[in-house]
Amino acid sequence: MKISITTKLLKSIDLVILANKKSKFEDFELSEEEIKFIERKIKDEEKTIKLNKLDNEIFIQIVDEEKAAYKEAESVRKSATGICKSLNKNKKKNVLVVNNNIKPIYTVAFVESLLLSNYTFNKYFTKDVEKKQNTLDSIQVLDKNLSNKDLDKIKIIIDGVYIARDLVNEPFSGLNSVDLANKIKEISNESGFNLEVLNKKQIEALKMGGILAVNRASEIPPTFSILEWKPEKRKNSKPIILVGKGIVFDSGGYSLKPGQYMEDMKSDMAGAAAVIGVLSVVAKLKLPVHVIGLVPSTDNLIGKNGYVPGDVLKMYNGMTVEVLNTDAEGRLILADALSYAKKYNPELVIDLATLTGAAARAIGDLASGMMSNASRKVTKALHKSGKKTYERLMEFPLWEEYSEMLKSPIADLKNIGGINAGHITAAKFLENFTDYPWVHLDIAPNAYLEKNNDYRGKGATGIPVRMLVHFIENYII
Repeated sequence: MKISITTKLLKSIDLVILANKKSKFEDFELSEEEIKFIERKIKDEEKTIKLNKLDNEIFIQIVDEEKAAYKEAESVRKSATGICKSLNKNKKKNVLVVNNNIKPIYTVAFVESLLLSNYTFNKYFTKDVEKKQNTLDSIQVLDKNLSNKDLDKIKIIIDGVYIARDLVNEPFSGLNSVDLANKIKEISNESGFNLEVLNKKQIEALKMGGILAVNRASEIPPTFSILEWKPEKRKNSKPIILVGKGIVFDSGGYSLKPGQYMEDMKSDMAGAAAVIGVLSVVAKLKLPVHVIGLVPSTDNLIGKNGYVPGDVLKMYNGMTVEVLNTDAEGRLILADALSYAKKYNPELVIDLATLTGAAARAIGDLASGMMSNASRKVTKALHKSGKKTYERLMEFPLWEEYSEMLKSPIADLKNIGGINAGHITAAKFLENFTDYPWVHLDIAPNAYLEKNNDYRGKGATGIPVRMLVHFIENYII
């Protein structure tokens, strides 16, 4: 989609006016009756007002600037979804967004939501393809406080979300672990970050027992992708590392998932997809921060060579793990990747994973779960970024008592705890493979949605790309 700044109030184009209750509308060539209509609707507390003109449609979006900015920005995003839907329903191609003397943060929120709301994944349709495509393909913005550079930044960030959404929405038949590594290569060439991909022999040489065990039943080899953005001038002497769970399909292995819980398991690599999306944005924006992405990837299937409950694995860091549930596979591949991250002497490691249904049951789809041994400075900054982008985080404790639930009678650890606090014991398991400041984000609640949710859509949401980009961009040592 094209997006650009204009300095003129264009005629005969669909128009969105961002205003507040005190705004005046005399500059928009509206009739006296139309202005009175708008004023009456504002008095009636309507937030989105629509005028049908002969040549175009005009939407007036009322912004409450007395409300907390992050909450009102989210309200604006939601309104933009409805307007985007209306524009596409009426086969409109162009829209002009005008700031009528309100804060530019609301223009940004509106425009980013238009872009997010306009996303489609129509790759596999063969009939009525044109009807399924959105027609909106151009946004012009009239806001004296924004420049084309500002709009380019918005577009780059949303393109990163699109990357993550496309990867997650792609079925296993079109994206196995090798395909994923190849796709990362394409994205690295386009974005400018460096890439190294470890193949199965290299993973075997490193003795990454978790990744190799989960991959045992597969005919497709695992991959371990290392993405790196290391600018010459950078804020940090030690890197921030993002680790993404890359299970391209999860059957549960011999701890087989019931059928209805397997339908969306192409989405079990949403953590990896988010890491890839973030690295693409960081590189394109040329942010002055050293960032590394680690993406361990395989499927988790059933086969004659598959690992089974009762097996004991030796992990990359030398620890042994008793497998009690082969459907708790994500933590096994993440454990190897987290151990591998130590070689970089990182300043901070954040792992992202659709790790547990327990997180979704605890908080619904309103936030991602966060558990951490990092400083309060780090977690407060993440919370701030979560509020700013409305990709919010709910923090849970990592009390030592949870370690008791992971004790095994025959190995250093078992790979699951009890029936309670599954999202916390999963994080507690991962903590054993860290010796640096670390944050675990369980994005199972909101990385993939079964129902349409405003600009997040249905299916892959691209969470938490926007939040992590904001965190990295505003990172302070």
